[in-house]
Amino acid sequence: MLKKTFKFLKDKYIITTIIFAIWMIAIDKNNIIAQFKLVGDLNDLRDKKEYYLKEIEKDKQATYELNTNKKTLEKFAREKYLLKKENEDIFLIVKEQNED
Repeated sequence: MLKKTFKFLKDKYIITTIIFAIWMIAIDKNNIIAQFKLVGDLNDLRDKKEYYLKEIEKDKQATYELNTNKKTLEKFAREKYLLKKENEDIFLIVKEQNED
């Protein structure tokens, strides 16, 4: 049986195939392990792309609302920039944190 194994390993096509398989699995920069990592990275990037496309749509909708609806623009200015009308006073309530 040992002689059959050595005879089998003496075949140049078998040796070439084994060396090629080892090369593709572990040694080459485009090996199978790297390919699995790249597929995972690609899936992550696709998820991020989908998230950012949704965020862009939300921002487009908010921009449209700010440009077309005066009440929305006023609300945004009051909340974000603390703007007020001439006859109004603004009081800010700041909660202090205990240092315990």
